[in-house]
Amino acid sequence: MAGVFSGLVVCAVLVFCVVVPSFATVYNVGESSGWTMGTDYSTWTSSKTFAVGDSLVFNYGSGHTVDEVSGSDYNSCTVGNAITSDSSGATTITLKTAGTHYFICGVPGHCGSGMKLAVTVGSGSPTASPSGSGSSSTGGSGGSSLPSGRNTTTTKTSPYTPDLSSGANFSPFVALGITCVAFFMLVLS
Repeated sequence: MAGVFSGLVVCAVLVFCVVVPSFATVYNVGESSGWTMGTDYSTWTSSKTFAVGDSLVFNYGSGHTVDEVSGSDYNSCTVGNAITSDSSGATTITLKTAGTHYFICGVPGHCGSGMKLAVTVGSGSPTASPSGSGSSSTGGSGGSSLPSGRNTTTTKTSPYTPDLSSGANFSPFVALGITCVAFFMLVLS
């Protein structure tokens, strides 16, 4: 009987470790169009709810970058002041803090042609609301408020880090299947 109880405890731990991280959503920026000029990212974000832990995947060709910028640099399409920048062609950014996060293409003229993205990240609750590239309703003056604790002029630090790996992200159904197999293996052993 103690072996069955131990098996149930192991299964509960497996469910917690495998299923809970899979609730984060991976968003392909621009869907099939990717990160390119001519895509309306305001429309793209309007149907999405972003939460802490979600990831943005930017897919783009050579001649583009993904630059994290301040709200004021986003609004004015100022290049050259990026907090972080990547030009690998496949950039994954995990959203680690709530608030509005701003991204532009750092190639001169591209931001002005629409390669800019503002995402409002909720704290993980389903009531978070997205913000498009056309306007910002984050409060403060001029729509350039940033999450508290960030100082882009002196420290150039980022609350999230580009993750260029392609780690697995299981759906809850796959996690449940793995858990069931583990449970039956424990019971039969």
